[in-house]
Amino acid sequence: MTAFFALATSLLWGLADFGGGVLTRRLPALTVVVVSQGIAAAVLGAIVVATGGWSEAGPRLWFACAAGLAGPVALICFYKALALGPMGVVSPLGTLSVAIPVGVGLCLGERPGPVQAMGIAVAVAGVILAGGPQMRGAPVQRRAIILTLIAALGFGTVFVLIAEASTTVTGLFLALFVQRVVNVGVGGAALYVSVRRGAPALPATGFPWPSLPALAFVGLADVAANGTYAVAARLGPVTVAAVLASLYPVVTALAARGFLRERLRTLQTAGAGLALLGTVLLATG
Repeated sequence: MTAFFALATSLLWGLADFGGGVLTRRLPALTVVVVSQGIAAAVLGAIVVATGGWSEAGPRLWFACAAGLAGPVALICFYKALALGPMGVVSPLGTLSVAIPVGVGLCLGERPGPVQAMGIAVAVAGVILAGGPQMRGAPVQRRAIILTLIAALGFGTVFVLIAEASTTVTGLFLALFVQRVVNVGVGGAALYVSVRRGAPALPATGFPWPSLPALAFVGLADVAANGTYAVAARLGPVTVAAVLASLYPVVTALAARGFLRERLRTLQTAGAGLALLGTVLLATG
């Protein structure tokens, strides 16, 4: 069951990332985050009411609040990076987020073995190669790499926090709801500031209503992935869950190749593959 839920996480995150990246090419990243997470919050609120999840309220919800603060920053950076593209490079680099749970383990007394040390070296080499290495004229912009690494840090933090936010299924619904409410609050405040500074919240043609189903899918797929990951981490070893869940870039890359016909340079493909390999070594070492 751990493998099932972790692989479901990969599928959901991969599709959500692809959808978010495509939408950010049409809408500001802040708008995509606020609208998609707002829809997810509304659906989760209804589930919490129906399941009586309010009875699970307790100190653990502070972990959900903290995850809600880190989540919007990670999503905005990641969606902007995906919009800059190509997704086949950006998405694998995002898997470096798994280094955060590994780092937490180190702080709790664990020590890196030879495999983990190799994973760190391989991942760093992958980041460098995926960036070009010649940035001028390359399809991958330096800004996209930096945004992806910031997003990976945020995602890894969310993984650790949301896994600690509940111990029951109904409690998980409540934790995810609180996380999304905070997401919307933080994202909404950032959007307000952005608009006050002159940045548009919508295209000149107004809100693209045909994109609403896609926005809903991105928000619901993202929250479902958080839920399945939390369940996977609870049912079995976190290292197994983290490795299998980190395969989501394969889904994103395949979707980008199939729908957007993206083509990567050989060096960039090798770098993205090394980053993914380093992530797996980090989690399994």
